[in-house]
Amino acid sequence: MGNAPELFWDAEYAIAMALIEQYPEKSPEDVGLQEMAEMIETLPGFSDDPALATERILMDIQIVWYEEAVNL
Repeated sequence: MGNAPELFWDAEYAIAMALIEQYPEKSPEDVGLQEMAEMIETLPGFSDDPALATERILMDIQIVWYEEAVNL
């Protein structure tokens, strides 16, 4: 993951895929929004302002993460 692309809050799909790759043992159903925000902020390539994360943004990411994790 040396050349991780820059990630921003509005990149729901890219963030969801990065969460699946970085945290394969985690289930989106078992992760709260605050914990997920902290996980996202530590992803390689995450470059956005943590203060910009809203509940709606986090929920959108969690939905995509769940949908992609179920389809693996």
